[in-house]
Amino acid sequence: MSAARSLPDQLLVSADRALRALFAPARAQRPTPGTPAGPLPEAERRLVAGLMRVNHAGEVAAQGLYHGQALVARDPQPRALLEQAAREETDHLAWCEERLKELSDRRSLLHPFWYAGSFTIGMVAGLASDRVSLGFVTETERQVERHLDSHLARLPAEDTRSRAILEQMRADEVTHGEMARRAGGVDLPGPVRFVMHLASRVMTGTALPFIGHYVENDKNGRHQAAQ
Repeated sequence: MSAARSLPDQLLVSADRALRALFAPARAQRPTPGTPAGPLPEAERRLVAGLMRVNHAGEVAAQGLYHGQALVARDPQPRALLEQAAREETDHLAWCEERLKELSDRRSLLHPFWYAGSFTIGMVAGLASDRVSLGFVTETERQVERHLDSHLARLPAEDTRSRAILEQMRADEVTHGEMARRAGGVDLPGPVRFVMHLASRVMTGTALPFIGHYVENDKNGRHQAAQ
């Protein structure tokens, strides 16, 4: 069905997807992993909220990437794969939003920028070829997997709710990357992978510099109290 859409129809669908990703509450098809946890100490709450805000921004960017790639995909099979991955990762958006609400915190204010930038990158990758586009998915998911591993290592031990969410997200990313590879995705050149890594660091850097400050202050406070 998606292959039969005219260009105006595809543009309208893309606009609708963008508005939903940016402004409508995300609705998950699967239940949120884990169970709601008790309140965290303030420094740890800020740490976890910052991590979940970064992950939410990353999922907004993933929606933009997939939507941009699907818009210009030449073959219906890669387009269907990209659209399926975008639908499944809507769960991640919803889970991160729910966890941020539980932590009494907010989403990134820059998520329209992340979506627009990723949508453009997705279109560029898709215009190169479907195989390059799928390779871009494989490399993106590989980098996201490493990113989630670093966040899992930073989570407080008692925050089982966030841990369950990130572990399920990681499992989904691995699946999507493998699906894209099996569908014919090519390995991207080293310079392209490096630029993708830098872009990810920029996104992470919009939230994380403040987290270390709160955690360090909390550690100092505990140390002084112990003295």
